[in-house]
Amino acid sequence: MIAPLAPHGMGHSAPPYPSLTRPKTVPGSRTSRMRALRLRFFSVSPITWLTNQITFMRHARRDKPSTENVLAIIMGGGQGTRLFPLTKERAKPAVPLAAKYRLVDIPISNCINSGLKRIYLLTQFNSASLHRHISQSYKFDHFSGGFVEISAAEQSFTSTSWYQGTADAVRKNLMHFLNHDFDYALILSGDQLYRMDFRKILGEHQRNGAELTIATIPVRRADAQALGIMQINSESRITRFVEKPKEPELLDSLRLDKASYDDLEIKGDDEFFLASMGIYVFNRDVLVRLLDNTHTDFGKHIIPAAIASHKVFSHVFQGYWEDIGTIRAFFEANLDIVSELPRFNFFDMTAPIFTRPRWLPASKINGAQIDHAVVSDGCIINHCKITHSVIGVRSVVDSGCDIHRTILLGNDYFESVESIEQNETSGRPRIGIGKNTIIHNAIVDKNARIGSDCVITPDEKPDNLDHSNYFIRDGIVIIPKNGVIPNGMKL
Repeated sequence: MIAPLAPHGMGHSAPPYPSLTRPKTVPGSRTSRMRALRLRFFSVSPITWLTNQITFMRHARRDKPSTENVLAIIMGGGQGTRLFPLTKERAKPAVPLAAKYRLVDIPISNCINSGLKRIYLLTQFNSASLHRHISQSYKFDHFSGGFVEISAAEQSFTSTSWYQGTADAVRKNLMHFLNHDFDYALILSGDQLYRMDFRKILGEHQRNGAELTIATIPVRRADAQALGIMQINSESRITRFVEKPKEPELLDSLRLDKASYDDLEIKGDDEFFLASMGIYVFNRDVLVRLLDNTHTDFGKHIIPAAIASHKVFSHVFQGYWEDIGTIRAFFEANLDIVSELPRFNFFDMTAPIFTRPRWLPASKINGAQIDHAVVSDGCIINHCKITHSVIGVRSVVDSGCDIHRTILLGNDYFESVESIEQNETSGRPRIGIGKNTIIHNAIVDKNARIGSDCVITPDEKPDNLDHSNYFIRDGIVIIPKNGVIPNGMKL
């Protein structure tokens, strides 16, 4: 029989359960400090302890680059006249991009990849297709609290006008924004191509104790003349802002000091200027105060005034950024993605670009010669030649075609056999590109019907031209949405 254990101190030199005994405390050790902390913890009243905890949590939440206290606001832009005719029947953020996306997918994806899931999109022109794209693309679960909500210009008892500018658009929606709990408002543009982790600019904003932070990018002298240029001090605080400076002496005064290149992580020894990217972080209360007036635009009115009265800082962005504001910029940005090392990489899955899932079949290629091209889903490409081009969703290219430096935006649907026969009977081509057609340096918008034996090129034509069947902008031919080019037509 096993004898019972004797109590400690009665026949045993060590306690039967050593792990349950409290070891001796060495003064100054971690154990000693923790014991002192526990004594202090239990020496305060429960109300005092709870108050201290709430204060600590509030400060901890505000001091770290959290995204839960941020509301993102994307500016949908105005009429988009510089992108006409691509904006003839759609809002600028809804313009197709890179064979399968829309321009608006860029800022929304940047927000989602940065942990921002409360997003407003402000629009007022041709917003039907944009509404459809957003509703079919961005759905958050009921428990995340996330949303992408379109706020179109609306009449109210206090205003019956359209948005008069970026600041006016935000002002007219403040009553909706202020219903949300947020500390910072992140204001973005809806027509730019870039990839940014917004947690970096939010972190800098908080560390600097800024009231407004503006994202800036180093640009060269030729580009600086078309942008808003900032001047900063050694602490990255903005001291001066000039909109589109043209005079050489003025540009010289805005030039970045090369001694600051290392601190700003600017590589190279070229001459640089800091240009505004149209990306702003406002403190909630500061945004409300700065909009308590009738000024209509951030870049022209609000920002210059804020620099003189508030703590405004610069966040220098080091990456690819393109303002897709003109036909030429749209054309070149799209064609860049077909290069072997594009400046914007859609294949970067660490921060993917999201869009609407279409459930289309894989593209079918029947013996075509394709060199440096991007081909989207659902295409049918017969024996033809495609070089340095972007082929959008559901595109149909028949045999014998020569497609070079061309962007096909694709089609919204597959045309039925009955529709093809009816159109052929009436002398209209089927949707897509007909046989033996040549298209160089062009943009073909959605659902276009281009016949056989056509030639579409801007050669020997003016840089800008309006025609009943097509347009030319910046030396690029544009076939509008639902446009028809009859068989044998040579532009």
